[in-house]
Amino acid sequence: MESNSPESVEQQAATTKIQIYPTPNSGISPFWREKYERDAKKYWDVFYKRHQDKFFKDRHYLDKEWGRYFTGAGGKVHLEVGCGAGNTIFPLRATYPDVFVHACDFSQRAISLVKSHKEYTETFINAFVCDLTSNDLSKQIAPSSVDIVTMIFVLSAVSPEKMPLVMQNIRKVLKPNGLVLFRDYATGDLAQERLICKDQKISENFYVRGDGTRAFYFSDEYLRHLFEDNGFGTEEIELCCKQVENRSRELIMNRRWIQGVFSSKAGSNGLDNLCKETLHTKSVENGDTEGVTHNNHTEDVDISEGVAIDMFGVTPSEDEVDVTFGNLNFKIKVVSKEYQHTCKSTGLMIWESARLMASILVENPSITSGKRVLELGCGCAGICSMVAAEYAHLVVATDGDPKALDLLSQNIAKNTTKPDKLLVSPLQWGNNDHIEAIKKLNSGFDIILGTDVTYIPEAILPLFETAQKLISSKDATEQRSEPEPEAALILCHILRRVDEPSIISAAARYGFKLVERWPSESESSSDAQSIMSCWFCKMNLKDIIPSTALSIMYFQKA
Repeated sequence: MESNSPESVEQQAATTKIQIYPTPNSGISPFWREKYERDAKKYWDVFYKRHQDKFFKDRHYLDKEWGRYFTGAGGKVHLEVGCGAGNTIFPLRATYPDVFVHACDFSQRAISLVKSHKEYTETFINAFVCDLTSNDLSKQIAPSSVDIVTMIFVLSAVSPEKMPLVMQNIRKVLKPNGLVLFRDYATGDLAQERLICKDQKISENFYVRGDGTRAFYFSDEYLRHLFEDNGFGTEEIELCCKQVENRSRELIMNRRWIQGVFSSKAGSNGLDNLCKETLHTKSVENGDTEGVTHNNHTEDVDISEGVAIDMFGVTPSEDEVDVTFGNLNFKIKVVSKEYQHTCKSTGLMIWESARLMASILVENPSITSGKRVLELGCGCAGICSMVAAEYAHLVVATDGDPKALDLLSQNIAKNTTKPDKLLVSPLQWGNNDHIEAIKKLNSGFDIILGTDVTYIPEAILPLFETAQKLISSKDATEQRSEPEPEAALILCHILRRVDEPSIISAAARYGFKLVERWPSESESSSDAQSIMSCWFCKMNLKDIIPSTALSIMYFQKA
């Protein structure tokens, strides 16, 4: 008869494999959704800091597409919403010098780029920072004074639920017969397909890119209702499709965008409520996707950043970081900061706890000297493993993420002076095949290290289960020629990410006892018997510890 005792249930739960990394199609977590919304300005500021005015092409096609709207008696008053670095307004001013342009963007850096442009003049251009979801446009522009509003690849960066706020804001400053000229991403675009594959969905047709900026993909029905529900009439909508061939990369890219003209006239329905909807399908061959422009409308492939394959079509860029511990200097390849927040693995960067632990190991060689060391979840950097290898008999660096392991192997090959002592092995906690493979490398480890590996509650039990199977089983009471400390599991983490009572409970379940923690809650830890107190004797903590929330827990077998 099968037992249903609490002990058997707990054992079954503990040995159940868990998925530490997010499963496909899980989308962006609520935490990150809120962060992308809250920090939208910051991500665009970083974008313009990196690309300046070199990323978007100047939109000379506007004259070919919509030139008839800018001609006529007297100079028109034009509002460019989301002006960016000025790739719309300066070509427009060059063609229609009598046009007065209001240009707004919610990125301060973008507005600075506009104002630093050689063609910028306050006589004809009024550039200002404005978040159209929260700032009143009529405080910067006289109500009902604008003839034409252009929205070129800008509304897609706004959360769908806030788009009506943008439309109502624009309508305040638009003349009764004013027009909105619109162009943006359409559903089915190659960029959307790639973001779907990368599991970066925020909500329906709304995605986050690798650099933290966001993009919404419009259907003609959605766009029409958005404008008409907010007091605009639909004059025309065009759905455009372009096949672009990049011969050098053997890629066929389906680019789709939607554009339309909308009137602010109440009750206007320019085509008796029928949209002029056309589908343009062309093919362009080119060895380089950037710069594919032609003279007529259907041959034009702007799509703003969509033509830049680096945002969608390649692996996130990598940075090299210099880190120094004592007399050891490493050049560590990590995923670029601008992409780290969307990586499914947290092991593609260097965490504060790893820096602290590496500093401790450098200042205290006795911790690993002559020992067999295992690092759990070391990520791409492996700085603790590389420092430990300088003194240890053997070090095995492990992680459960293939991308992290790939970067880790590159970093070790480039930096370590002891390649024969430092091995790399995949290890997903609780995976018996991985555990057995590591046992073949070494039957038991004297020191097991983990830095910031306890941030997922469901992973804590498998962590200790794995440590129990891999820690040295050497009896502390056996006779030795020289006394040496018992095998230890050392965890360093940031307190805000960790529920320490749960860690201690999980440790006890797998036969570990908490011997000491740092910082200590009592004065007794500073006495001569303390294991960790001597670690910090030679260290200037102010220079080493980047966060006062860092904590170390020192476990031994009970």
